[in-house]
Order: sequence, then structure tokens, then C-alpha cells
Amino acid sequence: MAPGWPAVLRHGDVVLRPMRRRDGKAWLAVRARNAAWLEPWEATSPVPIRTPPPSMGQFVRQLAAQGRSGAALPFIIEYRGELVGQVTVSSILRGSASSASIGYWVSRDVAGRGIVPTAVALAVDHCFGPVGLHRVEIAIRPENAASLRVVAKLGLREEGTRLRFLHIQGDWRDHRCFAVTAEEVPGGLLARLLSTTAGRHAADPPPGG
Repeated sequence: MAPGWPAVLRHGDVVLRPMRRRDGKAWLAVRARNAAWLEPWEATSPVPIRTPPPSMGQFVRQLAAQGRSGAALPFIIEYRGELVGQVTVSSILRGSASSASIGYWVSRDVAGRGIVPTAVALAVDHCFGPVGLHRVEIAIRPENAASLRVVAKLGLREEGTRLRFLHIQGDWRDHRCFAVTAEEVPGGLLARLLSTTAGRHAADPPPGG
């Protein structure tokens, strides 16, 4: 079994855990409800895929195999006990690189509640802890304002723009790249997020009468 997998990570109402076969109905419902919301940001293939998509059972087994092999850490996001999205640690490199990429999506009806920043922070801290990685990056389309707010809340460092980086919606799209290393968050990314959030709330003026 790969380091750090399987795992269940939690903070408050947010839980990250491996996907189970019985999650299939809920996962399909969330994806169907959010198809238009997610489509502009999801990677596509530049060449036609002629094989049929996997069944839900096959999909879950593929995710489990990726976790066991250490190729990826595919987490489901639960919020108050309901499946609302996913966070996936992928492109995991060992050795001198010790790095990975993180991708995520969340249901539109719970967006803006701090779920994704918390989920990403949990995943990053897990990568720097039990998984033993050194660097994590997130690539975001410049047009994706919601996702850019996530990395802004987390305080991730921007490294530049990768031109024509991923194929999305029929063309190669530019992405802004953000990253964090273990040395930048010695106390953990979640702790930094919570500290920053608390600081913002403390700076808010009291309600007026």
C-alpha cells in the first residue's frame, strides 16, 4: 500500500475520504446537477475516445487502484455528511522531485462556504505529512475566478503562466500555476488558512446600530 493511503481527513464539517461503490448514485446525481457549472474547466481529450466510459463500479475500482499504487490520491469531499465534490492529488513524483498536482471540483449549491479551501489545505498537509512530498501545485485557467479565489485564500505562491497547458473544450488552454512547498507552511496549510480567516474576521468592523 502506498504511503498515506487510504486515509480519512477532516476538519469541522468537511471530510475527505476514498470513494466507495455505494457512492455511485450520489456522485452521478451531483455531476448531473452541476454539468454546466463544471464543463468549462474540465480537461478533455484532443483526440476522439472510441471506447465506452467505464461503469461506476469500474470507475471506483480504477480510483482505488490509483490510490493503492501511489499514482494518485482520489478523495471524495463530504460536507455535513453529503457528497459534494472531489479533491484529487495526481501526477505524484517521488525521488528528487517529490511533488504532485491537485485538482478539485465542488457542487455549485455549496460553493463559497470555504469547503474547497479547507479540503485543499487538508490534502496538502497530508501530502507534506504521511505521503512524504515536498511540493504541491495547482494549475487554473485565468478565467476561472472561483478557483482563483481558492488559491488566494490559501496564500499559494504564483509561479507564472503555462501557455496552452491543458486541452479543455476543444482547444489548448493557458493556465496560471500556483505552488507551495513544505518549508513555506511549517505549521501546516490548514493552520495558516484558519489563522488568516480569523485575522480577517477580527479586522471586520463591529455591526452598527
